[in-house]
Amino acid sequence: MAMPKPVLILNGPNLNMLGRREPSIYGAESLADIEAMCQREAGAHGLEVDFRQSNHEGQLVDWIQAVPGRHAGVIINAGAYSHTSVAVLDALRLLDEPLIEVHLSNIYRREAFRHRSYVSLAATGIICGLGARGYALAVRAMAELIGQQAQATWSGTQPSP
Repeated sequence: MAMPKPVLILNGPNLNMLGRREPSIYGAESLADIEAMCQREAGAHGLEVDFRQSNHEGQLVDWIQAVPGRHAGVIINAGAYSHTSVAVLDALRLLDEPLIEVHLSNIYRREAFRHRSYVSLAATGIICGLGARGYALAVRAMAELIGQQAQATWSGTQPSP
């Protein structure tokens, strides 16, 4: 059986500073630690991940626009762009692939401006407040979503919501 296309994991601004940036909120793990965790979790489910980070909104939009035909799904922590970027939302709405939004902190227990996420308007599912392990849970959920899609394609039925 052919290996599915990789899952794209996108990280937005300031996430390259994890481990140093407000560890009481975001945890002590670095982005490299999270990438390694995602690689291990993906391997356990027969998946590959393409893990990226950018502080630039346009770069994230370019990567999202390139998803069709190249990636099986997207996991995104858009950082501050979650709360501000209509451009990221518009790009995400172009996708047919499963999309899981991740936040390290519980955005609903923080400042009011963080309670609104534009990314959520396009997301298949959302994981927040579980720290770095939220990424591993997202990879596991993505494996199930991709499996449902493959099963639906094979059997001619639609995946369950």
